[in-house]
Amino acid sequence: MIKFFARAFFAPVARVVFRPRILGKQNVPPTGAVLLASNHLSFIDSVVVTLVAPRSISFLAKSDYFTGTGVKGWMSRSFFTGIGAIPVERGAGHAAQDALNSGLEVLQGGGAFAIYPEGTRSRDGRLYRGRTGVAWLALTAGCVVVPVALTGTENLQPPGSKFVRLARVTVEFGEPIDLSVHGPAASGRARRTATDDVMEAIQRMSGQEFADEYNEPPPANVAERVRRVFRRRGRH
Repeated sequence: MIKFFARAFFAPVARVVFRPRILGKQNVPPTGAVLLASNHLSFIDSVVVTLVAPRSISFLAKSDYFTGTGVKGWMSRSFFTGIGAIPVERGAGHAAQDALNSGLEVLQGGGAFAIYPEGTRSRDGRLYRGRTGVAWLALTAGCVVVPVALTGTENLQPPGSKFVRLARVTVEFGEPIDLSVHGPAASGRARRTATDDVMEAIQRMSGQEFADEYNEPPPANVAERVRRVFRRRGRH
């Protein structure tokens, strides 16, 4: 119920702020389990996809957005819960598997779930190699994957910016992909080739240069230096 009212309120607002050009909405199955796999250019990507999709979408968000206190904490928690976010601890190993299990639970319940196969935002605009969790989810849940290509969201909220700017974005939903032809989820080879198929579909729509490597987040000290540079530029 909360998600219904949140979408009803925020979706019209999003259309004014994002001015989205939406393509291929008919490719998203109206009911049943479906996994949306998107490129990742900005923090705001999950909000954009969720609010322009033709049905309610769930996605993962770091647990910090749900643990704040006071009015600010309540607003953050209410907003992210309302648009379908599921709190998750960031990290590798058990944390990563727990995140996938959260998505699997949504899919096994017949819902729609969004994931970024690259793992983290692209810092240079290229499309990075996909991690095989996307294939594991689809093959384990027995659902199709709808590739999603975002264009322009990096202008809505550039790296280092805390505020959303007015910018035009494009969201394209591609034709559903049945990954079961590659084999079972237990097969590493099947997961790899299935993931590569998904990334190729995203690249065809987004037109991004493909980087045949994983997108690793910068070390914490490097990330902090980058944030400081953006803050200094903002003062001039």
